[in-house]
Amino acid sequence: MARVISVFLPMWPTDRLRRKTGDGAPPAETPLVLAGRDRSRRVVTAANAAAQALGLHPGIEIGRAQALVPGLRVEPADPGADAASLERLALWMLQRIAPIVAVDPPDGIVIDATGAAHLHGGEPALAQALVARLRLSGVTARVAIADSWGAAHALARHVADPVLVAAPGTAAARVAGLPLEALRLPPAVPAALRDLGFARIGDLASQPRAPLTRRFGPQLCRRLDQALARAPEPIEPLRPPEMVEARRSFAEPIAAAETIARHITLLVQSLCATLGERGLGARRLDLLCHRIDNRILCTRVGLARPLRDPARLARLLCDRIETIDPGLGIETMALAATLAEPLAPQQAASDLAGVAEPDLSGLIDTLANRVGAGAIYRLAPVASDVPERSVRRIPALAADTGAGWPGHWPRPARLLPRPEPIETMALLPDHPPRWISWRGVRHSVRRADGPERVFGEWWKRDAELAAVRDYFRIEDDSGARFWIFRAGDGEDAATGSHRWFMHGVFG
Repeated sequence: MARVISVFLPMWPTDRLRRKTGDGAPPAETPLVLAGRDRSRRVVTAANAAAQALGLHPGIEIGRAQALVPGLRVEPADPGADAASLERLALWMLQRIAPIVAVDPPDGIVIDATGAAHLHGGEPALAQALVARLRLSGVTARVAIADSWGAAHALARHVADPVLVAAPGTAAARVAGLPLEALRLPPAVPAALRDLGFARIGDLASQPRAPLTRRFGPQLCRRLDQALARAPEPIEPLRPPEMVEARRSFAEPIAAAETIARHITLLVQSLCATLGERGLGARRLDLLCHRIDNRILCTRVGLARPLRDPARLARLLCDRIETIDPGLGIETMALAATLAEPLAPQQAASDLAGVAEPDLSGLIDTLANRVGAGAIYRLAPVASDVPERSVRRIPALAADTGAGWPGHWPRPARLLPRPEPIETMALLPDHPPRWISWRGVRHSVRRADGPERVFGEWWKRDAELAAVRDYFRIEDDSGARFWIFRAGDGEDAATGSHRWFMHGVFG
């Protein structure tokens, strides 16, 4: 079942203006409206939240708005700039969220998230992260996820606050209670329907279609079926002119895996030739398969570094053929480099020049496209005495930071995500425990080394002004070695709770 994300930007024109003007932008609490022309009248075309709270809304005359709100800031409307900026935002989502993204003018973006949400931690996590990321950029957004474009569009504008994830199969029930304006119809159609006694989308669902079609045309029933997830609505992916893309159409639909693999190879060769002409290498590839039933299947492949090796790219894409359901057949295939970076020609190593450095990028690409890019990383040191803050994740092929961990005290091979409470018996203040009980298993302590005292980082939080930890390395009767600590110095209650915790396991 398809899953579609609708991103609604209720304050898009004013948010776009504030982001563009930068330091000269008015604060969020300053009433701001955009002025445009409605025939001979100069009216408000958009208003920010502060202006709307004072009773201003699109359609009101500018003179009246200025009389109602002294000190109102008025800026000229620029629909062309709004549309161009909205397309740039959609391109950003195309590169980071999913392969199929399109503009939903004038104030929205639609994303086909089928098969892509799990790469971002699931649908709720993806929606929350999208809203948070836009908020950090100064953009107000409401996001809804549903079974169809029509349902997601309606829920984002009338229900989401700011996020709504409709469970699969519940689109019809969710949309039935919404007003007629949620159907994406010309304003005159909902007004005429209200004159006939219809108020909600559910009022139309059980009505005969023929009279509605004769009176309002086929668009009404089509929009109704799309909102109820009864009719498909393909999303035409955004493709800016500068994006490198290769496309093949077939006289007869194809479905066999071998045939799909052969055409993937031809597409990759064509794409790499174009990338070579532009001096670029692909970092992300999107394969779109247009089926004869008007559905688009997408497969995304990410790369650790820019690449335009046809054999390697074709192998990565062919490994994903099993995820492609050709249905009754594929009539068009398109391969796009949605993320490309400069790639200069490199001299291949020879026997005379010495042994070339091993290239792990192929292995990393294979693993990342199977288990997700977020699962492939390496650790880098951070200047901090607190163990859980002394390490961070960086991309697997990121350049060496040049930093290192202090070597005066050994650190465990496995550091737990967070310290876990343990039961123990120890003589305060400086003696190691005689035994510990961790995860229901009791361990007798045979050897111990410590304590190593770690002080809190008082410059980060006031709560760490007096906080300390005393770490011990212990070994049990079986030879297993653990890294434990006591919160506090064993004497002063202000330094910690004096409870014991497990923090790591030595190899």
